[in-house]
Amino acid sequence: MLINSAVYEDGRIVAEPSLEGVSEALERTSGFVWIALRDPGDEELNLLQRELDLPPLAVEDARKGHQRPKLEEYGDMLFAAMHLLEEGPEGLEVGEVHVFVGARFIVSVRHRSAQGFLGVRGRAEREPDLLRQGPGFVFYALMDAVVDRYFPHMDAIEAELEQLEATMFQPRQDRQEVVQRLFGLKQRLATLRHAVTPLLEVTSKLHGGRVPVVCKALQDYFRDVYDHLLRIQASIDAARETIIAATQVNLTLVTLDESLVTKRLAAWAAIFAASTALAGIWGMNFEHMPELKWVFGYPMALGVIVLVSSALYWRFKRLKWL
Repeated sequence: MLINSAVYEDGRIVAEPSLEGVSEALERTSGFVWIALRDPGDEELNLLQRELDLPPLAVEDARKGHQRPKLEEYGDMLFAAMHLLEEGPEGLEVGEVHVFVGARFIVSVRHRSAQGFLGVRGRAEREPDLLRQGPGFVFYALMDAVVDRYFPHMDAIEAELEQLEATMFQPRQDRQEVVQRLFGLKQRLATLRHAVTPLLEVTSKLHGGRVPVVCKALQDYFRDVYDHLLRIQASIDAARETIIAATQVNLTLVTLDESLVTKRLAAWAAIFAASTALAGIWGMNFEHMPELKWVFGYPMALGVIVLVSSALYWRFKRLKWL
């Protein structure tokens, strides 16, 4: 589906052609065209391929989707794939945006995502001096918007991780729930890492060294995007280590809880074992047993049982087994 199509010259909109009229509109001006598509069909992609002479392999990637973040060069044209992340009922959901960048055109193709780029278009149109630099600036603006949207997801993961750490040592904490939440955070973190890490390699090709012609004048801007990705990558690594440590601590706490329960059971078992042993001795019906005919024999036996049990209870209490 076509979202927007506009021809820009000297930083201003001069035409809004349909897909069929893109090549004709470019012939009438020296500017460039910016086209945005969402979940396009084969007919739209084939039409754009003919109008802008797009590489067949890149068009095929954009048609199929499910690409890892990457940057490919086809002569003077670039094809980039980036992941779009959204919060879903079962964690982070992954969409994609594919970008074709040429000397006189830029085309963004969005798949499986409700996140639009109208804000990016508005920002670019408010800065005509930068928009005059052509498709390279638009490519930077799109990439910058994608990367900026990763920060809230990272912040949410860090906030939930801090909350888990704060409640982990509370008594009667459901350890199984904590482990489940930690595993969920680990999955979300992995999804974010799969979007960020390959994109670091992409942006490293857009500043310093041999840079594609369409991006050469904007190396400082792409370096800024690279710095943002480095910050997110560092946060991902730190959060990953924290999750591993928190999981180990939680498992240790589970072991300690089980050990405490075992100690309590053993202490009570020892107390009742002593009582049972004494009761068993005096419960044997031998004729010549001491204190058998004594009038205070029964109270004395009960007293001894209570005394021994109390002594054991006091001892286990001092050892913090009870």
